[in-house]
Order: sequence, then C-alpha cells, then structure tokens
Amino acid sequence: MFGTSGIRGPVGDAVTTDLAADVGRALASAGYERVVLGRDPRPTGAAFADALSAGVRECGGDVYRVGVQSTPTVARSVAWLDADAGVTVTASHNPPTDNGVKLWLPSGKAFGPTERETIAERVEHDDFAFAAWDAFGSEHAPGFDPRARHEAALRDAVSLDGAPSVVVDVGNGAGGVTASALDALGCDVTTLNAQEDGHFPGRPSEPTPQHCAALGRFLARSDADFGVAHDGDADRMVAVTGDGEFVPGDVLLALFGRDAVPAGGALAAPVNTSLAVDDALADRDASVARTRVGDVHVADRLASDDLAFGGEPSGAWIWPAETLCPDGPLAAAKLAALVADRGPLADLAADVPQYPLRRESVAVEDKAGVMAGVRERVAARYDDVDDRDGVRVETDDGWFLVRASGTQPLVRVTAEARDERAADALRDTARTFVEAARGE
Repeated sequence: MFGTSGIRGPVGDAVTTDLAADVGRALASAGYERVVLGRDPRPTGAAFADALSAGVRECGGDVYRVGVQSTPTVARSVAWLDADAGVTVTASHNPPTDNGVKLWLPSGKAFGPTERETIAERVEHDDFAFAAWDAFGSEHAPGFDPRARHEAALRDAVSLDGAPSVVVDVGNGAGGVTASALDALGCDVTTLNAQEDGHFPGRPSEPTPQHCAALGRFLARSDADFGVAHDGDADRMVAVTGDGEFVPGDVLLALFGRDAVPAGGALAAPVNTSLAVDDALADRDASVARTRVGDVHVADRLASDDLAFGGEPSGAWIWPAETLCPDGPLAAAKLAALVADRGPLADLAADVPQYPLRRESVAVEDKAGVMAGVRERVAARYDDVDDRDGVRVETDDGWFLVRASGTQPLVRVTAEARDERAADALRDTARTFVEAARGE
C-alpha cells in the first residue's frame, strides 16, 4: 500500500475516497488522536481530504484542517498544533490524474516502516476502533495562518547580505510560500506558474530538466541570478543557473553539503548518490553516510547520527535543525543565501566534478528472485557489499548499484566512474549479474 513516499496512484483505481477514509480511521484507531490535514491543489484533493477527515472523526480523533498548503508547511504544523500526526493529500510530482497521502510525525519526519505497517495492517484487516455516536471527533481551524508561520520560520532560518534576484517556478502547485519568503528576505522575486491549479497547466508537476526548459529560457533572457522550481506539494526544489542551465541534483547536494557539513563531518544521502558528492566533500575531510532510497531513510540517519544536513538528488533537502521533512521553500532560501555569500550559481556548480553515469532497467518477472540471485553472485565475487537497499559495490574505479523498482517489474542498474570506459565496464558487470540471475 505504501511506497517510499506514502500512498500514491491513479484516482479511482489505486486511490479512492474509501481508501482515504480507511487511512483516517486507521490513524485515529492507532492512537493518532490529533491530526493535521492539508492538501495540494489537485481537483480531487478536496474530496479525499473530506473522506480522510471523516474517517479520523468517526474513530474519535480531531482534525485540524489547514487547507491548500505545501507539504513542509503541513509537516511543520504538526508540532505547531501539538498534534500526533499530519497528512498531506497529494501525489507530489505525479500527473493530475493521480493522488495520494503522505503521513508525518511531530518531528517533521515521514512515517517510517513501522508506522506505515501499523496503518497498512489496520486498513487491510478493517481493524478500526469506531467511536460511539456521541464520541465522534471534531474539525478545527488551526487558529493561525500556517503559510505565514512557515514564511516566518524561513526568515528566521536564513539571513541574506545583498540578496539576489530569483525566479520561482511554482509549477501551479502549493509552493507559493517560497516566493513570499524570498521577497520578505529582500530578494527581487519573479514568479512563473504561480496560480494554484492542480491540472498543472504551466508544466508537468515533476521539475525535471525537460519540464524546467521554460524556466531556463526565461532566465537566459533575464537579469536574474538563478531560478528554482517545485513539484506539486513543494517538498522538492531544483535549481537553474542565471544562464538557464539546469543544475543536477548531485551538484546541489554537494553545494548544500559543503555549506552545512562541518570539517570531518558527514551528510546523509541514498545509495545512488554520485561520487561527485564524495569528491566535493573530500577537501573538508567530510564524507557521505549512505542510506536506503527515500527521504524517510535520510531523515532517520540524520536523527540517529546527529548530522547537520542530508538529501536526495531528486530534490529533497533536509536540515534537521529546522525540520526532518524535505522543505523545498527552505532549500530555496538556503540557496539564495549561498549565492549571496559565494557568487553566481553557475560558478559554484562548475566547481563540483561530474562523472559518467550509466542507468538501465531490466524487465523481470520475479524481482525478489532475481535480486536474491544477484546478491549471491555479487557476494561470491566481492568482499565489501552494501545490501541495505539493493546491492551496491564500490571499486577502485567507481561503483555500481542493482536495485529492484518499487513500483514496476524492473530491476534497475546504475553505474558511475571517473571516466567513460570504467563506467561502461561497471555497467556491463552489473548487467551480467542481473542477466545470470534472471536466467535462473
């Protein structure tokens, strides 16, 4: 039922109002008695939020409705309202035909495997503690403006000296708080696709290099210093230089890490993170603490190891001193401070090495069986194997990762090295393991 980032899928198929109501019932039945509920602007979101709220209240819980808000605004509001959990009705970067839910703890961290399993089991077995007719819960307004409070938190977290000019591509999603916070910090802000519209008419919700092409063209013709773009619920943030060039996620991860990680420290990042991040941190004697893929695993590592920063190259950035939720608006403000202090984003990005990266997907019928065969073969050949999420091997030339897709009948192969020939060789080696296991 749950993927790495909550529940998500096509409306009327994977996601229905019945499911939303059951998730609400499961939350209240599991002891989450005060629930903050927000949503992105998708047209189906209001109905799903209504159903989820009804489910919580039907099992005796209270719901604090915060309306259309970014996911980090909702996640932060859990602690602000002294609530037990938060829910964002969103499909994040998926198309408007999809919807879903993300669940948050008071720390701002997403529900982890244990919390997700509790909710999933209750939904699967209809294990709900329905309240008596006179013990239903109630809906409440938050008593403050969550977006304004989020904006104030961003102003407190970042100080700018000589604020840059920034183009903010909201993507018709819920991330308008970024523009208002940057404006309050003194930036010269221009917005694109700032009207909330869950049909995403300006561009697709996922801020890929292709989908940010219009932002790049706008920047190339303007005098702005850089641009940022969000997905539908604004937990992600990607960046484009003043010249209009998309900044790869691994490069942003390295830049944020250099700024946030103390000498001798480490940042948390998933197993598919580029060698470029390791090399960019090497001159600070800092390193990468690798995790399973998914921001919840990055957040777990940040919390358990007391690290200052972590993120995923997909655009999820976490500063645990502020919140354990990926906060796209906070990342935009941090990037503005970095540019104001150290110069043009293009120059900063050029200082981070980039290496040949190979990615392939192999169709399989039995993902678990193939991965078991890959693990056995890799373990027989290599002494040091990281199997926390798939199978990852580091060599003198680079690394490769074999990992099953979480949603499709595919096994994905990723390889990276410091030169083209070595990257190809590592990719071929990993592919050989997969083909041999699939042949069985």
